[in-house]
Amino acid sequence: MIFCEYCFNDKEIASIIGAVSASNTGECPICHHKDGHLYDTGTQNDLTPYFEELLNIYTPSSMLPDTYPKAETRSLIDDLKGRWNIFANIPRTQIYEILKSVCGELYVSVPELFDGTVGIPELYDSIYLQDHALLKNNDWDAFVVEIKTQNRYHSKLINFGILEKYCSFIRKTYKAGNLFYRARISEQSGYPISEMSAPPAGKSSEGRANARGITCLYVASDIDTTLHEVRAGVFDFVSVGTFRLKQDITVVDLRAITEISPFVEGLEYLDHAINKQYLEKLNTEMSKSLRRSDSTLDYVPTQYIVDFIKSIEHNDMREYDGIEYNSTTNPGGYNLAIFNPDLFECIAVNVYDIEKLQYTSKKVL
Repeated sequence: MIFCEYCFNDKEIASIIGAVSASNTGECPICHHKDGHLYDTGTQNDLTPYFEELLNIYTPSSMLPDTYPKAETRSLIDDLKGRWNIFANIPRTQIYEILKSVCGELYVSVPELFDGTVGIPELYDSIYLQDHALLKNNDWDAFVVEIKTQNRYHSKLINFGILEKYCSFIRKTYKAGNLFYRARISEQSGYPISEMSAPPAGKSSEGRANARGITCLYVASDIDTTLHEVRAGVFDFVSVGTFRLKQDITVVDLRAITEISPFVEGLEYLDHAINKQYLEKLNTEMSKSLRRSDSTLDYVPTQYIVDFIKSIEHNDMREYDGIEYNSTTNPGGYNLAIFNPDLFECIAVNVYDIEKLQYTSKKVL
């Protein structure tokens, strides 16, 4: 069977195909890309060990323990698409044929893995989860309840070693000179440059990444995003500072969590399957804006996790300078929470007049 790297969303698989088929290009018979690197399972087997190792974490439904929830079983194709987003927008029949062709021997020995429904037993194995899951035997809601109402500072529900490991796979570097933006609702005269940075230690209010009194600089990727994040009202004046990065920094990019390939070197397939849901939840919670009726206690779970990330050191040097996460107020934009505001300097301030707002809504009752 012949296909190309554009049949896949997974960057690791696409990269492997590009490397092993560098001299063989042409139109793909599957996705019809005009100039893809063509991989032929009749003569190449470079992908086989990667896919076989991934498929080995799955168990056919007939072999799952009785305690496994039947509602959580699904076809192998659906799980690979939903959990890992491995394949591009190609027909299910083609995905099935690719899997059979790449993993021919496995198909012959365990055909029900491909033709029936499957599950991952360890997802519901309390003994395994205790050592391998980010939240051990707990879900996110249990962690939230404990951290908000029972044990604020010394929770035993998190495997910090696992969190630190995954942070290393979503590192992102910004070079000195990069520009970001921060907004403050102001008078028409605006704020001076000297008043546009983060509040000083002891004066800051709660945020997703910082507790009250702990300084943290929140900046946005663009002006439109920072105007949304500050929740300016119609006819408000908003001072927007342009912040320039003074030196190279490394952040934990929570936005990249959904893009971590199961095939990346150094990650165990099974552990990745278990922890992906928790990491995606962390990104969602970091991005969420509080409603007026919400309590600042809702910030506590993410503050707790960010404090740990902030504490990670190698050779007595802080490993990460901040957190990057999505903006829910302006989809497509993103924010940085910077631990040390002195890494940025405000180089200009412009005042904006909010002339109108556009509301969208959905009926909930």
